[in-house]
Amino acid sequence: MVAYPDTSFLCALYRPQTNSIRAARYVEAMLEPLVVASPLLFEFRQSTRWQSWLHSKDSTKGFPQRDAQMMLARLQANVAQGALVVAPVDWADVASIAERLSGQHTWTRGNRGFDILHVATALHLGAADFLTFDAHQRDLAESEGLRVPL
Repeated sequence: MVAYPDTSFLCALYRPQTNSIRAARYVEAMLEPLVVASPLLFEFRQSTRWQSWLHSKDSTKGFPQRDAQMMLARLQANVAQGALVVAPVDWADVASIAERLSGQHTWTRGNRGFDILHVATALHLGAADFLTFDAHQRDLAESEGLRVPL
């Protein structure tokens, strides 16, 4: 496996934003499907639903539910078509790696739980590249020897 994304990368693929063109170009150049795992899909789906809820409370924030539903439908279609491959993972190993990362980095860097889980999953799966647009995630991934090409 070459690359593993985080939620910021998936969001750039499924909702137009500043980094969308960079994300799309990276995926188009890949020789294999993009690999994801269930916690990443959960965080993406949850974030999409939350942004829709936020928009329902204040229309200057988030995005409409119809946009969220289209994003989720496109994601599901990409999984069904094999453009995204959901990798099976050994969650005991991912949790062990995540605990190590938390102990080494959270005290000094303030990493969030899901950010640590994404990097731990990438390490568990043997990814060479970590795909993120989040500077905090970039630092954590690079400190663990992952290349962040974006």
